Amino acid sequence: MPSPLFADRPVPQPAEPGTVDALITRTRRLRGDVDAVRRDTEVDDGNTLWRWQRALCDLAIRQLDHLGSHLDQLKAGTPDTEDAPDRPARDASPGQDPAQDGSESPLGRVGSGEWNLLTDEISWSDELFRILGREPESGPLSLDELPSLVFPDDQALLTAMVTDCLIDGKPIDGEFRIVGADSGVRTLHMMGEPVLDTDGCTASMWAVLRDVSALRHGEQSVRDSRDSLRREHHLARTEHRLVAELHEAVLPAWHGSSYGPRSGPDALDLAARRLPAAAHPATGGHWFDALELPCGESLLTIGELTGRGVAGASSMAMLLGALRGMAVAGIAPGALLGHLNQLLESSEQPALGSALCSRYDPETRILSWAQAGHPAPLLFRDGTGHALTPPDGVLLGATSGAVYEQAEVQLRPGDLLVLHSDGPAREHLVELAPRVAGTRSARECAQLIVEESDRAERADAACLMVIRIPG
Repeated sequence: MPSPLFADRPVPQPAEPGTVDALITRTRRLRGDVDAVRRDTEVDDGNTLWRWQRALCDLAIRQLDHLGSHLDQLKAGTPDTEDAPDRPARDASPGQDPAQDGSESPLGRVGSGEWNLLTDEISWSDELFRILGREPESGPLSLDELPSLVFPDDQALLTAMVTDCLIDGKPIDGEFRIVGADSGVRTLHMMGEPVLDTDGCTASMWAVLRDVSALRHGEQSVRDSRDSLRREHHLARTEHRLVAELHEAVLPAWHGSSYGPRSGPDALDLAARRLPAAAHPATGGHWFDALELPCGESLLTIGELTGRGVAGASSMAMLLGALRGMAVAGIAPGALLGHLNQLLESSEQPALGSALCSRYDPETRILSWAQAGHPAPLLFRDGTGHALTPPDGVLLGATSGAVYEQAEVQLRPGDLLVLHSDGPAREHLVELAPRVAGTRSARECAQLIVEESDRAERADAACLMVIRIPG
């Protein structure tokens, strides 16, 4: 006689009216909500975060389908077996009445079997034949024959589970793989128990087998996507650290504080900041620099190159080194940008860049400057601010043989210059003129601009340098 726990002969349990129906409704509603989230999840094969999110949604939907299938079976109670009392009922698909002959559960089919050790009688459900890819006419397999269907590496596992059940009375709860009729490997989950006779000896063994291939595939997809996402995050953190170290090694050690290239009454009051982008914190192509030249003048420069991460930072370091060398050699700002343009044009890694290069003479207070597709300096004087009129100059690396014009501006004691990349909006900076006039140092002014700039999310990184003329 089949065990009362036989999977295809469920015993109806008493329940409060409407309880199962309510669970089914809530499960279906939740499944619809998860499916809506899945449809709204943008898929990009190159984005591991999106792949991980989609895999999680797929797995959740499969598990809800699994739950829905069980609830439908629970609602159905005892199948109609008047015509064939010994025939196991077929499992229901999610959302389908178990009495209907139709499609199988998308999460995995369930079958059951019992092996009577006293009579050698074997009873399999129809679904178990389908799961194991065996025609019912061929008859069920004995426990000794069952491992022949199993993937070679898992045969010992199945044998051990069955042996422990029959000899030691241990329940079966494990998984193994089989090779299907289509030569595909599928994963089955097996649960079972020994059935004891009145003397406490094992009389038979029953088991329920579920095809969990789709579920395990979904779980593996989630794991693979999660591992890929973790690797990307690790690489991003490593790249960010390398870019930061490269900037620390190349940019002036005083950035973030005040500094004067010269000492004495003619010393400039300088402060600079890097403004990282929220979306791309590892952007590495921005720079600023202040350098005292042998002639007594000060080199003041700011710029940015295309390219992100270590590659962008490396190109920036190369360009900044060339700029410093040519400035020390006495090359004027306009001619210097022309040489930088030629350097980028002949580089093995072509890039575009914008730059502002200037020299300040402390004796005459004249600033000579040139620009290559870069925002002009902002001059704050007497509580007002405006952008200087830029001389002609195209982006570095944009065209061969470009010529960069040069301009001069006479500065006064107390004037304040702001050199910046495209991060802070020029109009917004000019509006800060009354507050800038109240600052007592370049550092205080730079902090004011940074605080105002942080209120708006930046699409790209930026640099800022504030110069106060002594007097």
